[in-house]
Amino acid sequence: MILKDDLPFYARLAFVLIGVLALGFLIILGKELLDPLMFGFLFAILLLPISNFLERKLKLPRSMAGFVSILLMILFISGIVYLVGTQISNLAHDWPLLKEQINKSAVDIQLWVQRTFHVNVEKQMVYVNDTTDKLVASGTTVVGSTFGALSSLVLFYLFITIFTFLILFYRRLLFRFILYVFREEATPIVHKVVENIQLILRKYILGLLIEMLVVAVITCVAFWIIGVKYAMLLGIITALFNIIPYVGIFSALLLSTLITFATGAVSKAVIVAIVVVAIHAIDANVVLPMVVGSKVRLNALITFIGIVLGEMLWGLSGMFLSIPVIAICKIIFDHIEGLRPWGYLLGGDYEYNRVAQEEMKTE
Repeated sequence: MILKDDLPFYARLAFVLIGVLALGFLIILGKELLDPLMFGFLFAILLLPISNFLERKLKLPRSMAGFVSILLMILFISGIVYLVGTQISNLAHDWPLLKEQINKSAVDIQLWVQRTFHVNVEKQMVYVNDTTDKLVASGTTVVGSTFGALSSLVLFYLFITIFTFLILFYRRLLFRFILYVFREEATPIVHKVVENIQLILRKYILGLLIEMLVVAVITCVAFWIIGVKYAMLLGIITALFNIIPYVGIFSALLLSTLITFATGAVSKAVIVAIVVVAIHAIDANVVLPMVVGSKVRLNALITFIGIVLGEMLWGLSGMFLSIPVIAICKIIFDHIEGLRPWGYLLGGDYEYNRVAQEEMKTE
């Protein structure tokens, strides 16, 4: 019989690659189930202290405590949606003014294209009209697809709520199941891994919420000082998009610049773009390290690769879930002897230096 240590490196590498490919295939295949389940898991970890408080201090049954915890979360999210919705309604009231500004900007762009590329306005309008006719012709399909997407989104949120409640209700059963899976001598390690996952993910999510609030306040104040018309709306949008690492800042930059361009001068749109980039730099180098801290020690390369893979596998939700999933993997790898090199790869040199310093202190 060939032992694992007797296998050559290329054979072990082949087994790892086959396992990764098989796992990726199963993740893609099970997206409809795993996607809301992962969000439910994260929300359950976030709401666990509230549920425990309601059970121990207020003596509520576990089912009622979970229900009240989820209700508080829904009220919080509904407040954010209501705030954004009121700002969007104000934007809709000014639609005639926006339309006039967009038409004026379109004329300026047509004149610039004519001067730069020597394409007269008539040819430009022919191209625009052809494109418009194609869009109108496919309007029914677009409306049907939009309705289907909205229906799927509502069902997705419903599944997240159900999974969150069930995980909160059956959390002790799930934990005992994990203990039963491993041998009795591994019980302390399992306890430590589960506690670290709960602690790190909870602090990470709370840190992101605090960071989002700080970025929203800074952005709203900066836009108000500049004189941007929809300062609060753009500030909230920038903060919401900012929680998507690396990619969200570009979306917020594009949206803020376009809305400002449609409601003001080009110079003000340029100033808004500069302000968004500056706020992102302050957030990445000051706010994020102070608020979120070093709870999720992942190097930038692995983080970016995880975000790209998450988008390839599950789209936008995969981008949100990539960092928590990688953080969970790192915690597990760090506590298993044979997987510690992978945990080191996810963390980086600073993690190695920290562990080395701790070992020197113990010696």
